[in-house]
Formats: sequence, structure tokens, C-alpha cells
Amino acid sequence: MKKRVKFLNTYVDALTMAETLTQIEEYIINKKCVQHVVINAGKINLMQKDAELTKVINECPLINADGQSIVWGSKFLGNKLPERVAGIDIFTELVKLSAEKGYKPYFFGATDKVVKKVVDKFKGMYPDLKVAGYRNGYFDKEESIKIAEDINKSGADILFVAFSSPMKEYWIKDNMDIMKVPFAMGVGGSFDVVAGKTNRAPRWMQKSGLEWFYRFIQEPRRMFKRYIGGNMKFIKLILKSK
Repeated sequence: MKKRVKFLNTYVDALTMAETLTQIEEYIINKKCVQHVVINAGKINLMQKDAELTKVINECPLINADGQSIVWGSKFLGNKLPERVAGIDIFTELVKLSAEKGYKPYFFGATDKVVKKVVDKFKGMYPDLKVAGYRNGYFDKEESIKIAEDINKSGADILFVAFSSPMKEYWIKDNMDIMKVPFAMGVGGSFDVVAGKTNRAPRWMQKSGLEWFYRFIQEPRRMFKRYIGGNMKFIKLILKSK
């Protein structure tokens, strides 16, 4: 049975990547219709001023530590987590698992060009991959129900939603009853990374908790408030909680 620990005003499941994938596959096999979420420093900051987002996240049956800051912060507050389980790594591992087990993923988000490139790349990597469908992430609010119905009709086992937070968390929550997808997760900018539009940090930076810094040095002016200001705010929350 998975262990869930308290972290500030939310929770995080103390799972490794392997344990997370086993849990997700159980949801898919049992057709549980589960919304998944990952948390990082930025999302924790958003949750301090968004009670509805906090409610949505805390109701998710599976919450992973996407950022190394969550692992460090949790340990500092007395709850040790086994490792960071990044959303983009869960995403790519689930695509691989889908090809091996015959699960059908649906890709939703980014531009037409990017999402098609993502699908083509994964099909090239995994010829046996059965894609339930895909579409871009640009739509009017009135189209949401039709999109959710189309996802339902596709027979998808897994849904990847590439929006920013908190839009992806809200959209999945609001449309889960219509889609009836066994497992749905938000993947943020992961489509852009897979498509080669943006670069991910080298492995050593990922493991040392510096992935945010790699993103920052690529666009320092645009990312200053998000990463420098945001990280300081997160540290203050941790110290206050301590």
C-alpha cells in the first residue's frame, strides 16, 4: 500500500518511478478513471492563493514529486521521499509501456505541428504503439464538452494533457466524467521537449536539482520572476512550516 505524506497544504506519495508505473497500470487495468498530478515549487506557490486548485490536487489519488525541491523540502520537514518522479519521465515511460502492453494513449495540447511531431516521433520509436488520437490545445471553452466526448469515443486508456497550470488540472477535473479515461495526467511543456522545440537539461543537472536553472539561463528575463522569485517564496514557505 502506497504511503502518502503531508507536505505544506497538500500531499505527496512516497513512491519510486517503478512503483508509480505499477500503480498507474493498476488503474488502467481496473479502468478506475483517475486524475494524476505532479507537484513542484511553482505549483505549491500557485496553491497558496488558489483554494480550488488545492482542492483538485488533494483529491487526486496519485500525487508525485515532480521537482527535486519537493524531495528536499519534504526531507527538511521530516518526511523522506524515495526519489523525484518527474512528470515528463512518467509521460515517456507510459508511452513505452503503452507500446509494450497495447494501451492506447491520447495526446492533447500544444500546436498542431508540435503534437503531430510528438505522435510521429513516438510511432517511429515504437512501431506497435496504438494511438487513440491527438489534437492541438487551442479551443474555445464551449468546445470542451465536444473534445471530451471525442476522447471518450476514441477508447483511450491514457490521456496526456499538455497545458500549463492550473488550466490542465481544472480541465481534466471538469471533464473526467465525460471522458471516462482510466488515467489522465497533465504534462505541461513535455510535448515541446519531445518535439525538440525546447531542450531539457542534461541528466546531471536533472539529478542534482538544477533543471530549473537550465531553463532559467535559456530565458533569464522571462523566467526571473518564476524561478528566482518563485524559489525564494517556496523556501520561505518551507522555513515558516518548519
